[in-house]
Amino acid sequence: MILVARNPEQCIRFKDYGNIFCVTDIRTGIGPIGGIHAGVLAAKGENVFISGCDMPFVCREIVNQLFSRINGYDAIIPAWNDEKFEPLHAVYKRDALLQYLTSHESLSLRTMIRSLYTYYINVDEFREDDPNLRTFVNINKVEDLSTLSKL
Repeated sequence: MILVARNPEQCIRFKDYGNIFCVTDIRTGIGPIGGIHAGVLAAKGENVFISGCDMPFVCREIVNQLFSRINGYDAIIPAWNDEKFEPLHAVYKRDALLQYLTSHESLSLRTMIRSLYTYYINVDEFREDDPNLRTFVNINKVEDLSTLSKL
Protein backbone atom coordinates (compact mmCIF):
# COMPACT_ATOMS: atom_id res chain seq x y z
CA MET A 1 0.00 0.00 0.00
CA ILE A 2 1.34 3.38 -1.00
CA LEU A 3 0.21 6.47 0.85
CA VAL A 4 0.95 9.87 -0.63
CA ALA A 5 1.41 12.68 1.87
CA ARG A 6 1.90 16.39 1.39
CA ASN A 7 5.31 16.46 3.07
CA PRO A 8 7.81 14.27 4.98
CA GLU A 9 6.37 15.36 8.33
CA GLN A 10 3.05 13.75 7.42
CA CYS A 11 4.82 10.52 6.46
CA ILE A 12 6.35 10.26 9.94
CA ARG A 13 2.89 9.41 11.33
CA PHE A 14 2.90 6.19 9.32
CA LYS A 15 6.45 5.00 9.98
CA ASP A 16 5.32 2.27 12.42
CA TYR A 17 2.90 0.69 9.95
CA GLY A 18 4.95 -1.95 8.16
CA ASN A 19 2.45 -2.42 5.35
CA ILE A 20 2.32 1.26 4.33
CA PHE A 21 4.93 2.85 2.11
CA CYS A 22 4.63 6.62 2.40
CA VAL A 23 5.84 8.97 -0.32
CA THR A 24 5.44 12.70 -0.68
CA ASP A 25 4.16 14.84 -3.50
CA ILE A 26 6.86 15.43 -6.09
CA ARG A 27 4.95 18.30 -7.66
CA THR A 28 3.45 20.23 -4.78
CA GLY A 29 0.44 22.50 -4.63
CA ILE A 30 -1.43 20.98 -7.56
CA GLY A 31 -3.99 18.90 -5.69
CA PRO A 32 -4.92 15.29 -6.39
CA ILE A 33 -3.01 15.17 -9.68
CA GLY A 34 0.23 15.70 -7.75
CA GLY A 35 -0.61 12.91 -5.32
CA ILE A 36 -1.59 10.55 -8.11
CA HIS A 37 1.68 11.29 -9.91
CA ALA A 38 3.80 10.55 -6.84
CA GLY A 39 1.85 7.38 -6.04
CA VAL A 40 1.96 6.02 -9.57
CA LEU A 41 5.70 6.64 -9.79
CA ALA A 42 6.15 4.63 -6.57
CA ALA A 43 3.84 1.80 -7.68
CA LYS A 44 5.28 -1.29 -9.32
CA GLY A 45 2.19 -3.10 -10.61
CA GLU A 46 0.71 -2.86 -14.09
CA ASN A 47 -2.64 -1.79 -12.62
CA VAL A 48 -3.17 0.50 -9.63
CA PHE A 49 -6.14 1.20 -7.40
CA ILE A 50 -6.37 4.84 -6.39
CA SER A 51 -8.51 5.95 -3.47
CA GLY A 52 -8.99 9.27 -1.78
CA CYS A 53 -7.76 9.45 1.80
CA ASP A 54 -11.18 10.75 2.83
CA MET A 55 -12.94 7.49 1.87
CA PRO A 56 -12.92 5.28 5.00
CA PHE A 57 -15.09 2.40 3.74
CA VAL A 58 -13.13 0.88 0.87
CA CYS A 59 -14.82 -2.41 -0.02
CA ARG A 60 -12.44 -5.19 -1.05
CA GLU A 61 -15.06 -6.84 -3.28
CA ILE A 62 -15.62 -3.63 -5.22
CA VAL A 63 -11.89 -3.09 -5.67
CA ASN A 64 -11.60 -6.67 -6.94
CA GLN A 65 -14.42 -6.05 -9.42
CA LEU A 66 -12.67 -2.94 -10.71
CA PHE A 67 -9.41 -4.85 -11.19
CA SER A 68 -11.23 -7.67 -12.97
CA ARG A 69 -12.66 -5.25 -15.57
CA ILE A 70 -9.54 -3.24 -16.46
CA ASN A 71 -8.52 -5.50 -19.37
CA GLY A 72 -8.36 -3.45 -22.56
CA TYR A 73 -9.00 -0.11 -20.83
CA ASP A 74 -6.76 2.56 -19.31
CA ALA A 75 -9.17 3.18 -16.45
CA ILE A 76 -12.26 1.71 -14.80
CA ILE A 77 -14.18 4.53 -13.11
CA PRO A 78 -17.33 4.14 -11.01
CA ALA A 79 -19.98 6.63 -12.13
CA TRP A 80 -23.23 7.84 -10.60
CA ASN A 81 -24.39 9.29 -13.92
CA ASP A 82 -22.96 10.88 -17.08
CA GLU A 83 -21.48 13.80 -15.12
CA LYS A 84 -20.62 12.46 -11.64
CA PHE A 85 -17.65 10.08 -11.39
CA GLU A 86 -15.42 8.56 -8.71
CA PRO A 87 -11.91 9.03 -10.17
CA LEU A 88 -10.43 8.69 -6.67
CA HIS A 89 -11.92 5.25 -6.22
CA ALA A 90 -10.86 3.61 -9.46
CA VAL A 91 -8.38 1.30 -11.15
CA TYR A 92 -5.93 2.58 -13.75
CA LYS A 93 -3.27 1.17 -16.03
CA ARG A 94 -0.05 2.51 -14.54
CA ASP A 95 1.60 3.17 -17.93
CA ALA A 96 -1.40 5.10 -19.27
CA LEU A 97 -1.44 7.33 -16.18
CA LEU A 98 2.30 7.97 -16.38
CA GLN A 99 2.01 8.89 -20.04
CA TYR A 100 -0.78 11.35 -19.26
CA LEU A 101 0.92 12.81 -16.18
CA THR A 102 4.17 13.58 -17.97
CA SER A 103 2.51 15.81 -20.54
CA HIS A 104 -0.76 17.13 -19.12
CA GLU A 105 -1.68 20.77 -18.75
CA SER A 106 -4.93 20.51 -16.81
CA LEU A 107 -5.10 19.79 -13.08
CA SER A 108 -8.64 18.46 -13.48
CA LEU A 109 -9.30 14.79 -12.74
CA ARG A 110 -12.25 14.99 -15.13
CA THR A 111 -9.90 16.03 -17.94
CA MET A 112 -7.51 13.23 -16.97
CA ILE A 113 -10.09 10.45 -17.09
CA ARG A 114 -11.60 11.78 -20.29
CA SER A 115 -8.19 11.69 -21.97
CA LEU A 116 -7.77 8.00 -21.11
CA TYR A 117 -9.56 5.03 -22.67
CA THR A 118 -12.02 4.77 -19.80
CA TYR A 119 -14.82 2.38 -18.98
CA TYR A 120 -17.45 3.87 -16.68
CA ILE A 121 -19.30 1.43 -14.46
CA ASN A 122 -22.54 2.51 -12.83
CA VAL A 123 -22.26 2.44 -9.04
CA ASP A 124 -25.55 0.53 -8.81
CA GLU A 125 -23.67 -2.53 -10.07
CA PHE A 126 -21.87 -2.61 -6.71
CA ARG A 127 -24.98 -2.74 -4.51
CA GLU A 128 -24.82 -6.51 -4.11
CA ASP A 129 -21.51 -6.15 -2.25
CA ASP A 130 -22.25 -2.75 -0.71
CA PRO A 131 -26.04 -2.09 -0.54
CA ASN A 132 -25.66 1.46 0.79
CA LEU A 133 -22.60 2.24 -1.36
CA ARG A 134 -20.61 3.20 1.73
CA THR A 135 -17.42 2.66 -0.24
CA PHE A 136 -18.04 6.00 -1.97
CA VAL A 137 -18.64 8.04 1.21
CA ASN A 138 -16.29 11.02 1.64
CA ILE A 139 -15.45 12.46 5.03
CA ASN A 140 -14.42 16.06 4.44
CA LYS A 141 -15.23 17.70 7.78
CA VAL A 142 -15.26 16.63 11.41
CA GLU A 143 -19.03 17.09 11.36
CA ASP A 144 -19.26 14.37 8.70
CA LEU A 145 -18.01 11.81 11.23
CA SER A 146 -21.32 11.95 13.09
CA THR A 147 -23.09 10.58 10.02
CA LEU A 148 -20.90 7.47 9.88
CA SER A 149 -22.95 5.55 12.42
CA LYS A 150 -26.06 6.04 10.26
CA LEU A 151 -24.48 4.38 7.22
